[in-house]
Amino acid sequence: MPFSNDIPLADLVPQWCDSLLAQRGLSPNTVEAYAQDLQNFFLYRQELTKSGATPHTPDDQELFLYLAWLRARGNTGKTLARRLSALRAFFAFAVEEGLLVQNPTQLLENPKLPLHLPEVLTKNEMENLLLQPDMHKKCGWRDRCILELLYAAGLRVSELCSLCVSDLDMQRGLVRVFGKGAKDRLVPLHELMQTMLTDYLHQWRPQFAPTGNQLFVNRSGHMLTRQYIWKMVKKYALAAGIRRAISPHTFRHSFATHLLEGGADLRAVQMLLGHADISATEIYTHVQAERLRNIHRQFHPRSRMG
Repeated sequence: MPFSNDIPLADLVPQWCDSLLAQRGLSPNTVEAYAQDLQNFFLYRQELTKSGATPHTPDDQELFLYLAWLRARGNTGKTLARRLSALRAFFAFAVEEGLLVQNPTQLLENPKLPLHLPEVLTKNEMENLLLQPDMHKKCGWRDRCILELLYAAGLRVSELCSLCVSDLDMQRGLVRVFGKGAKDRLVPLHELMQTMLTDYLHQWRPQFAPTGNQLFVNRSGHMLTRQYIWKMVKKYALAAGIRRAISPHTFRHSFATHLLEGGADLRAVQMLLGHADISATEIYTHVQAERLRNIHRQFHPRSRMG
């Protein structure tokens, strides 16, 4: 399984990253994560080279041992799957470019991942959390709009931070969201959300003296960071008496779950979340099934007897 020439593996990485950005439209953060995963593999190969135990071109046996090495160092199945995905894509690129005869990952199976159900707030917990910001202060009104929008539109925290005023279409009640892979989607806003955002735009946002077109800004008028949103969510969750570990992504999980519980179509929820594959949305049907099982165990007479 040799290379068709003597170009070192590491020299292909910049060209591969450029192709991910230009042709597949992946975000810079995703491409950087892939590059770091490859760097981890190259460091592993360097250690093997020192001992004289590595072949010129990696084969499936070396990659299998690499995954075993990662697992022995405490890497989870999710991390192993991500790093194997990066290697698959990289070697496939090398084959397409005629630099590698065969993809050495094609015989490797993906690690089996346990099903982790997402953390979801109940409707009462969500309503109580949304009431925590002080609406008589500019930061409180801004924070309330942020919490409401995370729940109303199911946004990722990065999507919320990058929102601009021009992304809002208040006449039609829509917000344009730029998600993963430079893909955008339109998400409708309910009337209460529209009213709150209108008041924020006209009365409260100018008090921050914004320096740009960002929708939500800090006290200095600059774009909010993801770290600030995380800390803000935790602060208001504690104030609402929620002791479970939640994050801004919990709002997204709750958004999808509550829609499905209300009878929404799975395909519609997929579009609202901006999922490329419906399998990513189907996790929320498992959340519903788990809740039904808990209710059955708690209230069915024969379950209580057990």
